[in-house]
Amino acid sequence: MASNNGSAGKWEVVKKGRKSNPGGGKSGGGNGARKALGESNQPSRPPIKMSETLFDGFEKVGKKQNKEQVPPPAEPQSKKPSSNKPSKKSQPSSTTTPTSYKTLEEAVKALDIGDLKQQLAQSQTLFPDNPSVWVKDLAGYLNLKLTAPDNGPTLSSYASDYPYCLIGKELRGVIKGLVARCGNVLPDFFDYCVSTMLRELDKQPGEPLHGYRVCIQAVLQDKPKIATQNLLEYLELLRSVQNRPVKCLTIMWALGQAGFYDLSQGLRVWLGIMLPVLGIKSLSAYAIAYLERLLLLHTNLTKGFGIMGPKEFFPLLDFAFMPKNALSPSLQEQLRCLYPRLKVLAFGAKPESTLHTYLPSFLSRATPHCPDDMKRELLSSMTECLCVDVQSLGVWRQLYTKHLPQSSLLLNHLLKSWNTLPPKLRKNLEETIQSFRVTNDEMRDTNESQDLQECNSLCQNLQVKMRGHGFPWSKLLLVLLVFTAGFIAHDVRSHGSVADSTTAMYLRRSGVTAGSQQAWSKITVYTQQGFSWLEKNTPHYYSECVRVLGPVFEQGVEKTKAAAVVLSEKTLLFILWVKETTPLVIDWVNTNTPDGVFQVLAYLKELLIFVQQNYVLPALAYVSDLLQRAWTNLQDSCNGEVSVSCLRGHALYFTNSTWQLLQHTTSAIKTWAQELLTRAG
Repeated sequence: MASNNGSAGKWEVVKKGRKSNPGGGKSGGGNGARKALGESNQPSRPPIKMSETLFDGFEKVGKKQNKEQVPPPAEPQSKKPSSNKPSKKSQPSSTTTPTSYKTLEEAVKALDIGDLKQQLAQSQTLFPDNPSVWVKDLAGYLNLKLTAPDNGPTLSSYASDYPYCLIGKELRGVIKGLVARCGNVLPDFFDYCVSTMLRELDKQPGEPLHGYRVCIQAVLQDKPKIATQNLLEYLELLRSVQNRPVKCLTIMWALGQAGFYDLSQGLRVWLGIMLPVLGIKSLSAYAIAYLERLLLLHTNLTKGFGIMGPKEFFPLLDFAFMPKNALSPSLQEQLRCLYPRLKVLAFGAKPESTLHTYLPSFLSRATPHCPDDMKRELLSSMTECLCVDVQSLGVWRQLYTKHLPQSSLLLNHLLKSWNTLPPKLRKNLEETIQSFRVTNDEMRDTNESQDLQECNSLCQNLQVKMRGHGFPWSKLLLVLLVFTAGFIAHDVRSHGSVADSTTAMYLRRSGVTAGSQQAWSKITVYTQQGFSWLEKNTPHYYSECVRVLGPVFEQGVEKTKAAAVVLSEKTLLFILWVKETTPLVIDWVNTNTPDGVFQVLAYLKELLIFVQQNYVLPALAYVSDLLQRAWTNLQDSCNGEVSVSCLRGHALYFTNSTWQLLQHTTSAIKTWAQELLTRAG
C-alpha cells in the first residue's frame, strides 16, 4: 500500500526515466521510485525545510530504500494502456474525500481495522525489506481516517495519553505489533511524524493530526528514550520557529509524551527543551503545566534522581522566587508549588555527598536585599546543606571572606534557630566559628566594614550559645527526688523509727495517717469478704457453666472450624480477584482522578514532612541532648565512672545539705514570726 499525505488516500506509479514536473502537483520518487503513504502527491510548492540536520538523513534513507524496493510490473503492457489506466483510476479518487466526524471517538469507532490490516499486509508484501514504508503507511492511513476537529496543539484538557487511549484493544494490538517489528527505524519514524505534523501546520487549512499523534504515543510508550536522542537539534528547530507558537507547542507536545512513561526521560525533555524557552510568554504556560502533570503522575521521584544538577536547578529557583521575571505571577506561584519536589530531584539519592556543590550558589544569592521569600528559602537550604553534608562547612570557610554580607545573614539565622539545630551540626560548627573568629581578627586591620563587625559579633554570640546551657530540668527533678528520699531516710535514722520520725508526726497531725489507715482497713475487710465469697461459690458456678455452656462451646468450636475453612477459601478467591483487578483499578483511578486530588496528596505529604523536620525531629533532638548532658554531668561528678558508692555519696550530700537548709529556713521563719507577734502584742 502506498498513499498520499493529504486527502486522496491513493498511491501512483511513476515510470522509470520520467522526470517529475517541478511545477505540477505530483512528485515522483526519482528514477522510478514508488512513494509510500505520506510521501507521494506533495503540494505544488516545495515543502518548508524545518531542519538541516534532523530530517534530511531519514528522507535520503527512505528515498534510497524506496528506489531499491520498486516492485516489478505484474505483466508487460504497452505504453498506451499503462498510461491510460492510472488516469482513469485516479479520477474518482480525486473526487472522493474522507468522511469527517464530529468527535475523535466517532472516528475511532468508524475505523475499519480489517481494511487497515489488508493495507499493511499489502505494503509489507510490496516492500518486504523496507519497514520504514510500513510505519509511514500506518501513520498516513490513521491520519487519513481519523478526520475529526483538532483540539489544539497541546491537548491540555485531556488525559496525558490522549488520543492513544481512545483506540480499542484490537487496533492497539495491530499498532504495537507493527512497531515491535520496526524497532530499527523507529527513531527516524518519530522524526518523520514530527516533521510531517509541522508541514501540515503550514497548510491552510491543514489536516487533523490525530494519526501522527497516535503513532508518536505508540512509539514512545515502549521506547521513550527515542525522544531524547536529538534534543539539541530539536532545540535549534524550536528556536528557529519560536515566532510560530503552534509549531513550538506541537514539538513540545511530541517530545513530552516520553515523560508520561519514563520520569527520567520526561525530565530530560523538560530541562533540554522547555526550560530554555520558559521565558517566552506563549510557551511558558504549557511548559509549567507539563511539569506539574509530570510530577503529579510520577509520585515516586527516585526514578528521576541524577538528571538535575546545580546548573539546571538554580535557574528554576530564580524563576520561582525572583520578582518581575519573565513569568506571570500566577505561573510563578504554580512553579513555586512544584519547587519542593524539584528540590528533592536536584539533591538526589545521596544528598550527604552532593549538597556541598549547591552551597556556593545558595550563598551568592543570599544578599541582604533579596526578596523575603527567597531569603527564607536560601537560608533554609543552606542550613540543610550544613546539616546533611559535612563538606559544606569547608566550602563555607573558603567562601567566607568573599561573601561577608551573605555569611552575616547565615550566621544570624543559625543564631536565631540555635535551639532547633541538630546536635551534630552544633558540634561541627564550633571549629568553623572559631575559624571565622581568627579570620575576623586577621582582617580587622585591613577591613573595617560593617559586615565584618556584624560577622564578628554574631560569631561571639554563637560561641556563647555553644558554651552555655539551658535550664537544667533534669537536674532539678533528680535533686527533688533524691532530696525527698534522703530527707525521709535521715529523719527515720535520726529518730530511731518511722513512728517517731518528724515525717510521721506531720502525717498524723495533717490527718493523712488516720485517713490512710481507715482506707487500708476497709480495703482489707472487703478483700477478705470477696475471697470468702469466691471460695464458697466458685465450684458451684463453675459446674453450672460447664453444664450449660459446654455443649454450646463444643458446637461453637465445630462451627468455627467450618467457618475458618470457608473463610480461607473465600480469602484465596478474594486475593486472586484483587491481583487481577488491582492493575485495572489503578489505571482507572489514574485516568479518572482529577489532578487536584494528587496535588492535595502532595501538599499533605509536604505538610507532614514539614512538621517532622521542624517540630518532631528538633523536639527529639532536644530531649536527647538533655539526657546526654545529664549523664555527662553525672559522669563528671563521679570522676568518669558512675558507681553505687558515688550515687550514695551524692545522696548523702544532698540529704545533709537540704536538711541543713530546711533547718535554717525553719528557724528563720520562726524568728520572723515571733518578732511579728511581739510587735503586735
